[in-house]
Amino acid sequence: MKITRIIALSLVAVISVTVACQDSFLDVAPAGSLSQAELSSQSGLEGALIATYATLLGRLGFYSDASNWFWGGVLGGDANKGSDPGDQSQVNEIQLYAAQTNNNSIEQKYRATYEGVARANATLALIELAENATEEAKTRIGAEARFLRGHYYFDLKRNFDDVPFVDETWDEITPIPNDQDLWPMIEMDFQFAFDNLPEVQTAAGRANKWAAGAYLGKVFLFQGKDAEAKAIFDQVIANGVTATGEPYGLMPNYSDLFRSTNDNNMETVFSVQAAANTGTINNANPAMVLNFPHGSSGPERPGGCCGFNQPSFELANSYRTTAAGLPLLDGSYNNGANALDNDFGLSSADAFTPDAGPVDPRLDHAIGRRGIPYLDWGPHPGRDWIRNQPNGGPYSPKKFMYYKEGEGIENDATSWTPGYTAVNYYIIRYADVLLMAAEAEAELGNLGAALDLVNQVRSRAQNDLVTNEDGTPAANYVISLYPSFASQEDAIEAVRFERKLELSGEGHRFYDLVRWGIAEPTLDSYVAHEQQFLGTAFSGADFQSGQDEYLPIPQNEIDLQNNDGEVVLTQNPGY
Repeated sequence: MKITRIIALSLVAVISVTVACQDSFLDVAPAGSLSQAELSSQSGLEGALIATYATLLGRLGFYSDASNWFWGGVLGGDANKGSDPGDQSQVNEIQLYAAQTNNNSIEQKYRATYEGVARANATLALIELAENATEEAKTRIGAEARFLRGHYYFDLKRNFDDVPFVDETWDEITPIPNDQDLWPMIEMDFQFAFDNLPEVQTAAGRANKWAAGAYLGKVFLFQGKDAEAKAIFDQVIANGVTATGEPYGLMPNYSDLFRSTNDNNMETVFSVQAAANTGTINNANPAMVLNFPHGSSGPERPGGCCGFNQPSFELANSYRTTAAGLPLLDGSYNNGANALDNDFGLSSADAFTPDAGPVDPRLDHAIGRRGIPYLDWGPHPGRDWIRNQPNGGPYSPKKFMYYKEGEGIENDATSWTPGYTAVNYYIIRYADVLLMAAEAEAELGNLGAALDLVNQVRSRAQNDLVTNEDGTPAANYVISLYPSFASQEDAIEAVRFERKLELSGEGHRFYDLVRWGIAEPTLDSYVAHEQQFLGTAFSGADFQSGQDEYLPIPQNEIDLQNNDGEVVLTQNPGY
């Protein structure tokens, strides 16, 4: 059973009053509120904690959740914003690396993430007041709250760089500047969680010891602490189990990862929980609700709205392989005959033959392209499923879609779109852990260990081919293992490219490019390639190093933190 999800928007305010106000004249609780005794009971603590988990789903806007499909994916070149230029037009400027400080979607992401911080802090404050909860429960709940607070601050750090750090001791009045190094505090939260969480949890979806260890290793890796990252990843790989006690491992088939019937599988380290048809769409996954095939004609399709998050030409081309089944690490996949044949500029009625050259099979698990089966919905028809081809390109996202045979079960059709699904969203999955461990090994010069870890991931990809109705492969799938790495530089490049292929569309790419220090040349190349086809959509796009690695601090937040004329928050460079 998944952890129960609730949305309690007033919970933090209720807890804040309970914690901060002790005068007797406030003892009469308003109707509909919870008393201190109720909140500080063991069930009250659990409710506060569950509300902290619930914030992972966002709900303050289409881009406010933990998936980071836009911030980590679109900004990283995995996909183009897509859809129509007039739909959600406020994010067009962000795709062009020209974000403004008053952009509403940026502010929603900022506030939603701090909502998670606030709920984690409120839970921790309640633990200090709890008198009728067991010490074991208080330790576990506190460790889960600190795990979640670590996650929310990590998300803030990646997106906004320096932001104010507040914990459960903050008086909620004193202005806090954004001049602290967040990394030590993030490390401490995950270390506490690793030291105090159980290996096996009370329900799937809760963070356990090994999820905390994997996240701690990721935090080390982002700081270039490769030896520390290796040490913790070694433990996770050797001993890690899911929240329900199943040893970590790679799912046999890559396609099994992105279906709700396989939620909380052996590859799940930590994921955002979702459920459909529970009586409210608030329990479903809103992350991908905009990102379904869209059109007014053509065959039946999932979702039906709204054509966002269209995989880029550059990403699709990246799945080209050599005849021997290895990636084109030199970047030549975008050149001439190596670039994939696609149906850009064609209607669905025009003749088209899918590319016959060698490709990595993960291409057709990640990207919907014309003529190739789209899960069990039949072959992708091309333009009939594309909302505005000149604005987004010819491709559709494919991960996190629901299957036709699961329609009405794997998705919730009670709202404006049936795109609210029961598909969980991975924050960290085991293949990610293997590739992060491979990266640490490569950076430390342990090429043999890096080779083995990368090849584990590639080996799984060999086992799962998209097939036509007659059982034949839908494309010319050719993938092989790396025989060796000739140098440390080759190993690092191979590991980085494997992350691109394995984790595409999962919200990692932009953050990887920034931490590797290669965002500007990589994204300049991506923009130049997309501009050949989507000139208007990418007109003026220009990534500026030293600025565009991070989003601006929302101007409203800077204004709110003004302390009698003293500006407390410092804006990020370039904004």
